[in-house]
Amino acid sequence: MGFFSSVLLLVLHLLQGSRTSLVQLNANGYEGVLIAIDPAVPEDETLITEIKDMVTTASTFLFEATEKRFFFKNVSILIPESWKNTQYKRPKHESYKHADVIVAPPTVPGRDEPYTKQFTACGEKAEYIHFTPDFVLGKKQNEFGPPGRALVHEWAHLRWGVFDEYNDDEPFYMAKSKKIEATRCSIDITGINRVYKCQENNCVTRTCRVDANTKLYEKDCQFFPDKHQTEKTSIMFMQGIDSVSMFCNEKNHNREAPSLQNKKCDSRSTWEVISNSEDFKGTVPIAAPPPPPVFSLLKISERIVCLVLDKSESMGNHNRLNRMNQAVKYFLLQTIENGSWVGVVDFDTTAHIKSKLIQIKSNNERRKLLESLPTEASGGISICSGIESAFQVIKEIYPQVDGSEIILVVAGEDKNIRNCMDRVKQSGAIIHSIALGPNADPAVTEMSAVTGGMHFYTTDQSESRGLTDALWTFGSGNTNSSQHSLQLESKGLMLSSNPWMNGTVTIDSTVGKDTFCLVTWDKQPPGISLWDPSGTPRGNFTVDEDSKMAYLSIPGTAKVGVWTYSLQAKANPETLTITVNSRAANSAVPPITVNAKMNKDTSSFPSPMIVYAEILQGYIPILGASVTAFIESDNGETEVLELLDNGAGADSFKNDGVYSRYFTTYQENGKYSLKVQAAGKAKTVMRSLRHLPNRGTYIPGWAVSGEIEGNPPRPESDEDTQTDLESFTRIASGGAFVISNVSKLPLPDLYPPSQITDLEATSDEDEIKITWTAPGDDFDVGTVEQYIIRISGSLLDLRDNFDDALQINTSALLPSEANTKESFAFKPGNLSEENATHIFIAIQSVDKSNLTSKVSNIAQVALFTPEADPSPGKSHPNPRINISALVLLVVGSVAVVSAILSATICILKKKRNAIRSKTGF
Repeated sequence: MGFFSSVLLLVLHLLQGSRTSLVQLNANGYEGVLIAIDPAVPEDETLITEIKDMVTTASTFLFEATEKRFFFKNVSILIPESWKNTQYKRPKHESYKHADVIVAPPTVPGRDEPYTKQFTACGEKAEYIHFTPDFVLGKKQNEFGPPGRALVHEWAHLRWGVFDEYNDDEPFYMAKSKKIEATRCSIDITGINRVYKCQENNCVTRTCRVDANTKLYEKDCQFFPDKHQTEKTSIMFMQGIDSVSMFCNEKNHNREAPSLQNKKCDSRSTWEVISNSEDFKGTVPIAAPPPPPVFSLLKISERIVCLVLDKSESMGNHNRLNRMNQAVKYFLLQTIENGSWVGVVDFDTTAHIKSKLIQIKSNNERRKLLESLPTEASGGISICSGIESAFQVIKEIYPQVDGSEIILVVAGEDKNIRNCMDRVKQSGAIIHSIALGPNADPAVTEMSAVTGGMHFYTTDQSESRGLTDALWTFGSGNTNSSQHSLQLESKGLMLSSNPWMNGTVTIDSTVGKDTFCLVTWDKQPPGISLWDPSGTPRGNFTVDEDSKMAYLSIPGTAKVGVWTYSLQAKANPETLTITVNSRAANSAVPPITVNAKMNKDTSSFPSPMIVYAEILQGYIPILGASVTAFIESDNGETEVLELLDNGAGADSFKNDGVYSRYFTTYQENGKYSLKVQAAGKAKTVMRSLRHLPNRGTYIPGWAVSGEIEGNPPRPESDEDTQTDLESFTRIASGGAFVISNVSKLPLPDLYPPSQITDLEATSDEDEIKITWTAPGDDFDVGTVEQYIIRISGSLLDLRDNFDDALQINTSALLPSEANTKESFAFKPGNLSEENATHIFIAIQSVDKSNLTSKVSNIAQVALFTPEADPSPGKSHPNPRINISALVLLVVGSVAVVSAILSATICILKKKRNAIRSKTGF
């Protein structure tokens, strides 16, 4: 047990962050940075040159911005298989799943804004950076600044979990100076606020007006920074300003501004967050300038996979051998892509090569591989023998095993597994592992972690689809998404009193090609009925009684709509399962996809975890879906959670296509597995074309001597633009994670309510109405006991001294269940602060155990309408006057002067004539 514990602790350490990035910090330099060019990007050698230039420039900028701490040491560029140049190396562990930067077509055509996919908490690593080819090629420098500087801005999101110091949703705020200011950091960035609109070549500039409702500038008002600045901060506001070269720190950070950084990071500056990172704590500044980055060009090539299957006596328990064979046959028949090379090895005390590498070109090769699976479980276990034999199989065709994949299925524990750990690390192969049952050797998880592979755990419950779902996940290699097998249904039931298992599967228009249906049983073949959307029966299932499975491949493209199935058990009790997969119907139309993950791979009780599921079509978020997480423990107990995209509780951003929820109901120590089911109904689910959070700073133009030098308008969809989507269903496996330190003793309430993050306020004469999403008794589950609402005339006082602020009477406010919308109206009374311009409001929640939440975000209502101020901060000479207006003014003035002169001359002439008539001259 001591050995198991030590190995487990090592695995827990290695797994931190291992799912997405291979980056390591070594002697102040980042190694293993991966930039992947999407398969949809046409071949362009210039793009590679520009990527190198971008990273080289960024490395120097990063080094100076971090006070001589960090730089890019080596970077790999992953090139699509479709590109014709053959001079590139084969990848080792690198794959699209590990990409730190993705160069791909824009999310919406014409929108080339860089962004970072970031939906975790402040200080936690993000997912990836997205650049478009046109951005990397420097075609968007006017709008977003130099690519190298933008890379440092996005790297700070990705690596250190900081947020932007602007806010597209709240571009202006009322400062304590009683002036409307642009949301920015630092406040010493100078500029002017203007409405600037162009139609064809005619541009009109005018002063911003104050909106009567918000008491801030109107919607079309923009902040135009002065082109010539001296201020050095901040990179997270607008890194495109020439003088900007640093992150905001504690001394110059603008804590008043409603920036995402202030909202997400408790008003800490970006440099404070970076300084608290593990990267920062483990380094000291270096004096010498860093060397330029070293680049490796890697090209995706044919996929090489060797299955390494346990057939030791451990596989004889709980029907494991047959369940493994069912899942592997499913993988071979449907999941693995055409063009892949596949071999099979099984092992007990020794290893046996069952099939050399075969390239899959048709169903003939797939069926031939099915003959290689083990039929009997017996003997000891030697995992290293299985891996060494896999290396041998691969080397018969490829002298190097770099970039090849080994899928290792293990149920037993092997005391000699460490004998080959160094060999595995140095091999260049990627090892994906599946631990089958509670006694599988934990060292296989370490093998996956150190080689960049994935790890899954599945229980011995017959109705569990964990093994099949895990093998489905391994089917998505470095290929275009149109080739990936997508799971539409994965369901299992243990039947006793009722022999029927009925259900439906929705085929949407983005899928339908190579649709495959698999049914399994434990005792006797069930009755199987399947009807297409028109009600036509679809039969002819191939029955494999030895493996206790039946399957059906639907030729061509499956009909769009709702398919219905009905399975009738012929034994009592009986366990039946059904799995349905399909591929993209059209390579030009991205299919809807679901990705699932936990926020971390390990947790120690009572630390909570967060479940995430992201639903996309291409890179476009999908909203309005019903998303359910199933979390299964070692003993087969399953916790069901509804995931939400409401911007409350665990969910960082509302309507970004990422659905989230806290997971706190740990029942036992050990391994857990995650599966997510997503479903969308027509007219309820939709694509969101709204701008993404954490998109790059767009420069609308520059202020030069008070004049606007405008850039082209930002390609923008209306903020509420959404397009309806048809019904769909998807299943995704989120891998395994480990929980430790769970006590068997009854424990007190350890979880407070989650922080309210969406508090909003409006005023109506002398009454203020506030709304927010209700938190729960335990984070986002249950109902809180009460709310504490406080107000102040000072934002900073309320934030820093909440307990001392004026409290509102909430005795009439009865809390609702978590995730429902709350509202409350009150009269603020008299504030003690003189010269207050706004009333600032915040809430704290209290649960039945008197545990309190963090103080909410701060909402505000204005006490008066301020006068429009043409410039924030410092004064600016020469405010711009519209040219047309200037011309009219000049012409009008000339006309007036001319009229006056004419009238004067006329009067003088009349007087002179009158004098002449009187004098006779």
